[in-house]
Amino acid sequence: MTDRAFRFGVVGTGTDLATWTDVARRAEAAGYDTLVSPDPQVDIDPFTIMSAAAAVTETLHVGTFVAVDKFRDRRLLDWQSRSLHQFTGGRFELGLGTGRPDAAAKVAALGGTWDHRYSHLVETIEFLKKQDDRPPLLLAPGGPKMLALAAREADIATMAWMPRTTEAEAQSMVDTFRAAGDRVDEVELAVNLLAVGDEPAPWLEKFIGASVTDLAAAGAVTVLPGTPEQAAETLQRWRSDLGISYVTVNSGYLDQFARVIEALRG
Repeated sequence: MTDRAFRFGVVGTGTDLATWTDVARRAEAAGYDTLVSPDPQVDIDPFTIMSAAAAVTETLHVGTFVAVDKFRDRRLLDWQSRSLHQFTGGRFELGLGTGRPDAAAKVAALGGTWDHRYSHLVETIEFLKKQDDRPPLLLAPGGPKMLALAAREADIATMAWMPRTTEAEAQSMVDTFRAAGDRVDEVELAVNLLAVGDEPAPWLEKFIGASVTDLAAAGAVTVLPGTPEQAAETLQRWRSDLGISYVTVNSGYLDQFARVIEALRG
């Protein structure tokens, strides 16, 4: 479905400078293309720490995964985003979204309101895309409205699949996305993996409510079991069948997934 080259990213964690820059250095050395941060990064503004990762690397792109639209005035968001884009020599990518339900408390603490999140996001995107020399825009669509918005506006679309999403369900979502606009072939499609390999991950299983083994047995596209070579074959099939060419993974799996990258590029 696509011949776009693979890209690989790490969803990093680190609340102090030494940890964050160490993840950045390790990611670049292991062959990753991007290091991205949730919003907030524990309780830190991700825009504040992007420059630190860029400063200790040479080619690694950095980005938000994803910035919550209502955390910031859109004029401030534009200033921060374009500043990072220009300051890093084009190595910043803006991931933007409406935010998970648990972001409501943070929005309130920042003096904002939680209502009209979708329409507010649409207006923010319209504002950002009027600016010159802007960073690439990543959206994480799940429902029909966000799929249509991503098809119209995104440079990168990370499919917001649930932990148990199967390949058939993933294909249906991709088909819906592709039917939503005439520019979808321009959009880089991405997936965020919850787990890599066959080892149990109690810390992750508590969060998602299912074991890695159960998800793999159910054929979930959120996990990548097997040897590095088998995982590489799976990703090649996903690129062919689903058009997925950008793959991100939690930094807890940085080393495991690096072996998959090596198998693909080796």
